[in-house]
Amino acid sequence: MEGLALVTLMAGAVLVTAVARRLGVSPPLLLVAVGLCASFVPGIPAYAIEPELVMVLVLPPLLYSSARESSYLRFRDNLRPIGLLAVGLVLFTTVVIGYAAFWLVPGLPLGSALVLGAVLSPPDAVAATSIGRRLGLPRRLLTVLGGESLVNDATGLTAYRVAIASVAGAGYTLLQGVGVFLMAAVGGSLIGLAIGWLARIGHRFLPGDLASALGLLVPFLAYLVGEEAHTSGVLAVVVAGLYLGHRSPDTEATSRLQVYAVWSALDTVLEALVFALIGLQVRGIVDTVDTGVGRLVAAGAALTAVTVVARVVWVYPGTYLPRLMFPRIRARDPYPPWQYPVVLSWAGMRGVVSLAAAFAVPETTDSGAPFPGRDEILFLTFFVTVGTLLLHGMTLPPLIRRLGICNKEAYEDALAEANAQHSAARAALARLEELAGDQASHQAVLETLRQTAEARRNAAWERLGGPTGGGAEPPSVAYRRLRRAMLDAERQEFVRYRDERLIDDEVLRHVMRELDLEEAALQRE
Repeated sequence: MEGLALVTLMAGAVLVTAVARRLGVSPPLLLVAVGLCASFVPGIPAYAIEPELVMVLVLPPLLYSSARESSYLRFRDNLRPIGLLAVGLVLFTTVVIGYAAFWLVPGLPLGSALVLGAVLSPPDAVAATSIGRRLGLPRRLLTVLGGESLVNDATGLTAYRVAIASVAGAGYTLLQGVGVFLMAAVGGSLIGLAIGWLARIGHRFLPGDLASALGLLVPFLAYLVGEEAHTSGVLAVVVAGLYLGHRSPDTEATSRLQVYAVWSALDTVLEALVFALIGLQVRGIVDTVDTGVGRLVAAGAALTAVTVVARVVWVYPGTYLPRLMFPRIRARDPYPPWQYPVVLSWAGMRGVVSLAAAFAVPETTDSGAPFPGRDEILFLTFFVTVGTLLLHGMTLPPLIRRLGICNKEAYEDALAEANAQHSAARAALARLEELAGDQASHQAVLETLRQTAEARRNAAWERLGGPTGGGAEPPSVAYRRLRRAMLDAERQEFVRYRDERLIDDEVLRHVMRELDLEEAALQRE
């Protein structure tokens, strides 16, 4: 892909994302639809997914950013359902889709059909989790969906390697296949933990900008080291991200602000890029199939149904059987509301990882013969990927609304924050009183600091209680509103001084950063 074409694609994808947010629709869904239409417009370049580009430059930062924003503690608490989906369901789907494709596509060998099953086995939960957050899904559902998306790529890509090796001429026995999977999982996790630990040490000794630069390198380093060691680079990235996200309070405040801003922007661009690329593949993939397009369309529709049903068939027993069979699990984790498995079973969108894996299928086997069924694998992967994105993307939001699932944890979160804020303010005031004896000449400063701590403590309780009598604005809300207006006035005055050559641009940037940091402290989600 040429540089100008790539930049044009990224700019267009970001623009479509902005339109989708303005219209209140799912950006991934609109990006895929626009890409599908644009692929047939004369003059639009033929954008092709390059597996190396996706696997090395796109997938690691997306996984790493998602892992950093995930909760290690919630991930650990939900390890059983995440494992059942990210490992058990992926392997189950590989076998089900493989045998279904073997029966549905005449002439497709079983080995190639299992390659297709491995390619289509891992769902891409980016779209599902973005929809869930926008509609206010409960935190546990989002944790399970997010955890599944972090780990399932590693399972699917390991199964993919085993299937490719079997077709290409280096077959594995079942025991060897299990060994490859365990090696990938354990080795990748250890590598990710080691790189995360080293990065954390580096963050302690580097200033904010260099620490942020180091953070940008972590996902690529973890992935490449993991792959070079013949383990799972994906799991290495995920473990490094979970570790560093859990340890992020140890870093400097300025570094955390920079990391959040950088990864937020990078996520937006990369997610927009990958979903736009999915839609733009249709023309090129259809052109690769010389004959039998109608037959493959019928097979693709059937495989899409098989893919959807396989997830439903797995999710319900996976939700209820462990609790039914093991009282200890049931006592520790009671049966969830019936709406939870409904949503989980309907969040099986496929994504760019499936397409990248399909494009990475070698053209020839080790003996030099053409890889059997490669064109069919490409076409069917594209069909099922787009089919599940459109099907689930259009039906999941109304399903969530119809089920009446909503996040009821807001009050509990506000209460917990208020208690923590109260305790933190008390600790801060205690520390201030310890130091006050040495600061006798700064009584005004001490009083200002006391008022600040009290205001932060009171603000949490005000947010918990909501607006005060008669719908009046709480003092903390009024403070933030008025202080932001004051900050805007200060900025305008500093800009006027710069324009009149009374201060230099370097001075302006310095004071703007201070004002921006203060405003960032005022922000509430």
